[in-house]
Amino acid sequence: MTKKNMADWKDLITIDLEQCGGRPCIRHMRIRVTDVLELLAAELTPEQIIAELPDLTREDISACLKYAAAL
Repeated sequence: MTKKNMADWKDLITIDLEQCGGRPCIRHMRIRVTDVLELLAAELTPEQIIAELPDLTREDISACLKYAAAL
């Protein structure tokens, strides 16, 4: 994995104090990183998550995991 790939999550995870109480969201949508992480913890596959939240991409889900790992 290159250094550029590690930074990609920073382009997808956004924090806006006016949205979702300033919690990290995906691409300025009202889908919080914690929502996606909770679905993954509940053992949903990325495909199942995308079926539930069709505005998401596999890259968004990956960005959530990379964001959590960076914390």
